[in-house]
Amino acid sequence: MMIAASYSLVTEGCNFDDPHDTAELDSYTRTGIGAVIGLIFIRITEKFLSSHEELSIGSLGGADAKRALLIFFVMTLHSFSEGVGIGVSFGGSHGSELGVFISASLAVHNIPEGLAMAVTLLPRGTSIPEAFLWAVLSSIPQPLMAVPAYEFVHHFIPVLPVGLGFAGGAMAWVALFELLKEAIEEAGLATTAVVSSCSLFTMHYVQELIDVGARS
Repeated sequence: MMIAASYSLVTEGCNFDDPHDTAELDSYTRTGIGAVIGLIFIRITEKFLSSHEELSIGSLGGADAKRALLIFFVMTLHSFSEGVGIGVSFGGSHGSELGVFISASLAVHNIPEGLAMAVTLLPRGTSIPEAFLWAVLSSIPQPLMAVPAYEFVHHFIPVLPVGLGFAGGAMAWVALFELLKEAIEEAGLATTAVVSSCSLFTMHYVQELIDVGARS
């Protein structure tokens, strides 16, 4: 699911087109820059967390706490970009209709994203209420960023592809080199490949349905 979400973020950044976009660099370049920055950020975060062996989060400790915190960082940063997208979508002459649709679409996206956060925590001994709380907290930046993005839409539009690329790059790294690696160790290559592929295609299908609805 996170791989599909990452692909969607990068694609959205590359195809970003807005009449109020005054940036000199094209959206592909800005998205690529954001993705590279996201990868660098994740690597720095991993090194920082690895130097704190005593780290604990609620009932989690050691490697489990580090991985949970890393995923929480990625999902939270991803929510910043989504919040900006919500605020920007409410601008313009058709802002009321588009903004409501984008908000509803992201609400649908939040379900598998929150699920990805929860299923990472639950097998490590986190209680259901704690996992629920972490999943909700990871989406808090959406409403917090939507308001300033709407009020200062012309300032946020040029950097939106960078934010989308940043979130997409960071999420792809965690999905490929953290979650998939652990899944293969725990469940085996064949099971991981089947489950991951099903999740990827299902998430991608849902996103395509949402995109078709946006264009109709």
